[in-house]
Amino acid sequence: MSAAGDTNAITPPEIRLRKGQTPLVCLTAYTTPIAKLVDRHCDIVLVGDSVGMVLHGLSSTLGVTLDMMIMHGKAVRRGLERALLVVDLPFGSYEEGPEQAFRNAARLMAEAGCAAVKLEGGESMAATIRFLTARGVPVMAHVGLTPQAVNTFGGYCVQGLGDDAERIRRDAGAVTEAGAFSVVLEKVPEPLAKAITAQIAIPTIGIGASPACDGQILVVDDILGMFTDFRPKFVKRYAELGSEAEAAIGTYAADVRDRRFPAAEHVYAAASRPGDFA
Repeated sequence: MSAAGDTNAITPPEIRLRKGQTPLVCLTAYTTPIAKLVDRHCDIVLVGDSVGMVLHGLSSTLGVTLDMMIMHGKAVRRGLERALLVVDLPFGSYEEGPEQAFRNAARLMAEAGCAAVKLEGGESMAATIRFLTARGVPVMAHVGLTPQAVNTFGGYCVQGLGDDAERIRRDAGAVTEAGAFSVVLEKVPEPLAKAITAQIAIPTIGIGASPACDGQILVVDDILGMFTDFRPKFVKRYAELGSEAEAAIGTYAADVRDRRFPAAEHVYAAASRPGDFA
């Protein structure tokens, strides 16, 4: 396990320098075992507030708390050695103003051991991003569809269509100028993602924003087929572990009911020694 600041870990400045280079590989993680699996393959591992929906059964990300993010951030930190760890600031922990954002970002970095935080919003968050970066908090920005504002958007709708494209352009430019080291573009049309990627000096990380971006991010439970409550168009399944796990659990249940498990090889004989755990 490495801690934030270790020389082996990728840093925010290194991510910024990857603009226009080999695409950045990014995934979410919420637990130590998954962090260990993704670490060697990813440049960035994000503890997203999507944890509320994926692991806690919430209907949106709005009920996620700072304590939840710290808990899952600590778990992921224990599993990483190489990838840059970024943790989301949850809804209500930064919108009040730059001072609130710094207070909670500092706590998140100190307790979870992350090297950067992510927050949602464009022009409206530029002053906060500037305040944080000036005080040693690297920020990944997030524009386009921002899930914490889902009620404002009226659902998980594509953003930047028609005249609305200019708003997303301004947002991306504002977070770049404010000092963000990268920006997530979520659920925007390909031509807009391509234009923004060419326009700004920091890497764009797409989620439903086309291969034109400087990198891609998805929720790891989505690509593994573990989270199936809904499946956005931009998700590609690389495995169906959910159905495989259910089948395995069903087989176990049948073995127990039919007394096939435990079998002789799973049972300790009377001659077992005290403390024999093999």
